[in-house]
Amino acid sequence: MTSTASSMDSTDTRQDQTPQDQRPSWQQRLRRFGYSAAPRSDVRDRLVPPYTRPNPRMWAALGIRKPVADYFVGWSAWGGPLLVTFLAGWIRFWHLGSPKAVIFDETYYAKDAWAIVHRGFEVSWDKNANDVILDIGSKVRIPGDAAYVVHPPVGKYVIGLGELMFGFNPYGWRFMTALLGTLSVLMLCRIGRRIFRSTFLGCLAGALMAVDGLAFVMARTSLLDGVLMFFVLAAFGCLVVDRDKTREKLAAALPVDADGQARPDRHVAETTRFGWRPWRWLAGLMLGLAIGTKWNGLYIMAAFCVMAVLWDVGSRKVAGARHPYVAVLKHDLGLTFLATIPVAIATYLLSWLGWILSPTDGTGGYYRNWAATDGKDSSWSWLFPDWWRSLWHYEHQVYEFHVGLTSPHTYQSNPWSWIVDGRPVSYFYESPAAGKDGCPVDATEKCAREVLAIGTPLLWWAAAFAVLYVLWRWFFRRDWRAGAIACGIAAGYLPWFMYQERTIFFFYAVVFLPFLCLAVAMMIGALVGPPGASDTRRVAGATGAGVLVLLIAWNFIYFWPLYTGTAIPIDDWRSRMWLDTWV
Repeated sequence: MTSTASSMDSTDTRQDQTPQDQRPSWQQRLRRFGYSAAPRSDVRDRLVPPYTRPNPRMWAALGIRKPVADYFVGWSAWGGPLLVTFLAGWIRFWHLGSPKAVIFDETYYAKDAWAIVHRGFEVSWDKNANDVILDIGSKVRIPGDAAYVVHPPVGKYVIGLGELMFGFNPYGWRFMTALLGTLSVLMLCRIGRRIFRSTFLGCLAGALMAVDGLAFVMARTSLLDGVLMFFVLAAFGCLVVDRDKTREKLAAALPVDADGQARPDRHVAETTRFGWRPWRWLAGLMLGLAIGTKWNGLYIMAAFCVMAVLWDVGSRKVAGARHPYVAVLKHDLGLTFLATIPVAIATYLLSWLGWILSPTDGTGGYYRNWAATDGKDSSWSWLFPDWWRSLWHYEHQVYEFHVGLTSPHTYQSNPWSWIVDGRPVSYFYESPAAGKDGCPVDATEKCAREVLAIGTPLLWWAAAFAVLYVLWRWFFRRDWRAGAIACGIAAGYLPWFMYQERTIFFFYAVVFLPFLCLAVAMMIGALVGPPGASDTRRVAGATGAGVLVLLIAWNFIYFWPLYTGTAIPIDDWRSRMWLDTWV
């Protein structure tokens, strides 16, 4: 990418190859007959590609002077993402307390969160607790008996923080998921801008997530998966920043020739040390919080660690290393392990501190006294403290529960159907009569009022093609950006295919949704056309891309009543059931 390329730049560039390297091999063989290849580019531009800037002709056509245009471009780096985030936050917090009900799995996590921020562990609630909570809120008495739960505590602490601020009510237990859902849009804009080197494509990725129905519903519901998605995306963003920082160090260390051009240098590439790499440590913290929210964060941590190591290999190779794997093994691998695995484990264990510090006389957390009772004759009692053995037993029981969960559920789905929105999940449904709960007074039948966890259909169907596109870019163009996006999708999606007999749900897919949005943004960038394309090609591509984005936005607006629990006539509800499996 060049600094004069359009802000709607195509992603069809090879950042890690020189123009000479892209020439056919027959042209390179012609050197012996006097053929002169184009001069090689500065290797610093391959290590740290510049950000795209709008074509000067666009500013001239708009009558905007260069100083004003430069100010606008500089402002847009943060201004654009913040505007997209403002839109996402506005619609996510709009009537956040509606429906005023305990919907779907809020019946578990909202109450567990309230207990864990007050007691340090989850408790067993009465069957009629939901009605009591909706009636008197924070005045409800917290039961004393511990409850057996199957998810770690981080996500519940996050939800509980909102309850502490705004009370034990629907707004309070949804506040933090709405906040994290909004911040996720900001992160995605900035991550997309960094990997595509384009503010436009970064903001487009964030805007697509802002108008995705699944991301929207999950941000307005106190479930754990939206919290997990936030930490996974944050970890990915930290690794992307770390990649840029290390490549900047390599670029600065390379020797410069008489023409001021940096050239690859084997010694620099194979011996440069990157220091403590704080962004990688922060990524380890985020991955630990992800695992502390739901265990499938383990798969994501493994995938991201492999990806980060391969990024280091690629960086040293571009800088001139002849044995990049050996260099990474010597200088990078140990710190990569230290900054991720131990940090993640320590973070996970610290998240159980409330349970660990609870009483061991039977009044503390579930299984907290196991080591002192059923496990007192363990052969490991001399080596590990009681809290460790009790926690290990608890985790083993949770694992047995997860792998054996086959209880049928009306809204369970197979992961094969997720990518095409095959089986959404209904979180809430009522049939108010005319004149009640928003149902029009003149309605001839009862209305439908539903909160349906379904992705914006046109976005997800476009994403199905975008996944194929990024796989093609990765395999045949060796584009690291496509590989990174594919890694995020695979880490959040593929592990579920090992548990197809389990009771699993479509809303688990929200974890890899940000990467689907990046894939669609990358595909749209290619649709717009490469920088060197003719004006006709660019106009046609921009028109097609604009139509697709507008259709996705329209689709979100069309399904808005199903995302927000807005009462609509039953015929209007039926018209939105495009597939039989949605009912």
